[in-house]
Amino acid sequence: MFTDTTGRRRFLTSLTASLCSLPLAGQSYVPKQSDRPEALAADESGFKSIFDGTTLSGWDGDPKYWRVVDHTMVGEITPETIIKSNTFIIWRGGAPKDFELKVEYRITSGGNSGINYRSVVVPDKVTPDNKFAMRGYQCDIDGQNQYTGNNYEEKGRLFLAVRGQSTHVTGTRTPVILSSLGENKELGALITAGWNSVHLIVRGNVLMHIVNGHLMSMVIDDDVATRTMDGLIGVQVHVGGPMKVEYKNWRLKNE
Repeated sequence: MFTDTTGRRRFLTSLTASLCSLPLAGQSYVPKQSDRPEALAADESGFKSIFDGTTLSGWDGDPKYWRVVDHTMVGEITPETIIKSNTFIIWRGGAPKDFELKVEYRITSGGNSGINYRSVVVPDKVTPDNKFAMRGYQCDIDGQNQYTGNNYEEKGRLFLAVRGQSTHVTGTRTPVILSSLGENKELGALITAGWNSVHLIVRGNVLMHIVNGHLMSMVIDDDVATRTMDGLIGVQVHVGGPMKVEYKNWRLKNE
């Protein structure tokens, strides 16, 4: 039986060369002059799912407002369940400090929601039986896209950065605009009525809100006396009329 040993040797040589060219785990990247930043086709390593897509296991909220439908976390207010104060569903898997969070959302035109992080549960004076009120940083989300991408501190220091702003917060005065990230309306036009992606990068005192691949706001928080450096993650249904917000593909990467 004839064996093509020459062809086999060429194949093995080519395969070995290809494997040797791949970076090993923990191996440092050595830049070349021709290299430029490039887009990723998928998440970087280290992201883990925090929502199983079928139950609310690991999450804590009022089932009157939260449920799972078609692998999606749904928060809904109906005419029969109108609320007088904001309520959240809270991830109970930890209190991240430095992290990246990715999720996709869709919201009705009259809806108002937000992704809280480095937050705490607080008493609700308006609705004392609401056990899911939160205070903390929030990536704002609304159906009219007036506020989506803002950094708003729920029940705290309020507007820390409006969409299109990079700001410095000191606690001694109103937050100061350091630079523009773009025009508010133009950035808002990049948000769709369908599914949108949110990417939060939270490291130290720098807080970045990215929606659909565009940096919407960035805060440098030097208010040492008031800022929080770790805490809970939660999402909100807001006071107002009937609304629905949906979240899916929750991924978290702890630093």
